[in-house]
Amino acid sequence: MSKPVVLIAEELSPATVDALGPDFEIRNVDGTDRPALLAALADANAILVRSATKVDAEAIAAAPKLQVIARAGVGLDNVDIKAATTAGVMVVNAPTSNIISAAELTVGHILSLARHIPAAHSALAQGEWKRSAYTGVELYEKTIGIIGLGRIGALIAARLQAFGTEVIAYDPYITAARAQQLGVQTVSLDELLSRSDFITIHMPKTPETTGMISTEQLAKMKPTAYVVNVARGGLIDEDALYEALASRQIAGAGLDVFVSEPPRESPLLSLPNVIVTPHLGASTDEAQEKAGVSVAKSVRLALAGELVPDAVNVAGGIIDPYVRPGIPLVEKLGQLFAGLADAAITSLDVEVHGELVDYDVSVLKLAALKGVFTNVVSETVSYVNAPLLAEQRGIDVRLITDGISPEYRNVITLSGALADGRQLSVSGTLTGTKQIEKLVGVNGYEIEVPIATIHLVMEYTDRPGIVAIYGREFGDAGINIAGMQIARREAGGQALSVLTVDSPVPAEVLERVREAIDADVLVEIDITE
Repeated sequence: MSKPVVLIAEELSPATVDALGPDFEIRNVDGTDRPALLAALADANAILVRSATKVDAEAIAAAPKLQVIARAGVGLDNVDIKAATTAGVMVVNAPTSNIISAAELTVGHILSLARHIPAAHSALAQGEWKRSAYTGVELYEKTIGIIGLGRIGALIAARLQAFGTEVIAYDPYITAARAQQLGVQTVSLDELLSRSDFITIHMPKTPETTGMISTEQLAKMKPTAYVVNVARGGLIDEDALYEALASRQIAGAGLDVFVSEPPRESPLLSLPNVIVTPHLGASTDEAQEKAGVSVAKSVRLALAGELVPDAVNVAGGIIDPYVRPGIPLVEKLGQLFAGLADAAITSLDVEVHGELVDYDVSVLKLAALKGVFTNVVSETVSYVNAPLLAEQRGIDVRLITDGISPEYRNVITLSGALADGRQLSVSGTLTGTKQIEKLVGVNGYEIEVPIATIHLVMEYTDRPGIVAIYGREFGDAGINIAGMQIARREAGGQALSVLTVDSPVPAEVLERVREAIDADVLVEIDITE
């Protein structure tokens, strides 16, 4: 069989290719050459890009085999995420690859502003010895205001505290406990603006945050204060910033990002109290290598149909380590549910009971859907297209959480309805230090069976001799029963038997057993790892 094709559209580190490994056919194309890109996408299963290649709706439409778009970096402005999701294509990036580089660049801008390093260098390089002209200030005992105390903001706080500064922050989504852990005082935006000697902004760019630092906010800053933006262009209103700098309303600014890049016509470039860099936040060897290796690993997972934590168009985001072991369990429960369903599924509830409800378990809904469709549809099922497959089939899917789990620490149940009105349910849990995957319920019957590769599920009227009948039939056919459990609600009533067998059972053997025990249900379910 031919290897999946991974298209590399921009220059990436050699470590990126090494991380992909030998399982793929690597092809290269100039992503800025549009005709060449569209032609190369025809056979691509994955594409790796940086910022120059536009993977828009047209490009996605030209790639019928495409399963994953990988951006070796943080920003995704060049990827049409909506078009990708509609096409069932996963989009991944490397959200943590540049956080150290961005934090260090921010500190570099602050130090450069405090000590006028770029201007002093430029003057000396031109033969001018102007020591008195570039008298600066110490960071010691200054107040640093951080707008946005996320991962980068937290790294900056830690680094600047080492200078003996007081760090305050504005972030409406940070808890007081988390800020306290970081040694940072949270304040209102107005207080941060009025108190800070240096202000650095680290917010995502949204309609709400665009221009959040404008004329009104700049007017509240000290005349000796500096502002730094290495996050996203447009968070600071550039026209308002120009006026504040030109009039010396504030002391200076350090900018790595701009509304329009490159900012050739920006009047900010002409001001002596502005330090500018050409969007260097992620421009370190280490960040580029981390980004490439990270997305290469994501591509491997995506093409294997596995969960990719850095997929931006998959609900669930980063998966908590306590939740992660439940993902393969729920996938297998989905396969068991689909195996029992001999009519179209119209609804599916993913019920999470127990301690897990204290965590974000939204990924378990995706895992359930992936399991349900794994052996149902012809195309490869992923965490991206599984919800689309459910939507296309009119399946109503819900995630239900309940902290009560009387028998086990956690139980996950998939319950739903079929088109003929019947109800189905399967329940599973993880037990012991080895986290053994067990099936603990089928259609209301309580059992405890380790989940294996092949299971037979039988429902019949309980009566003496049943086990001997099907045991003899399977034995005569050379089918070894590796495990078995029987459950019933009452003597002489309906009984459920779940068998684990070592090999597939021929259809004719299943039919003989069905007739011999007069089974209401007899189904073989193969679990795909």
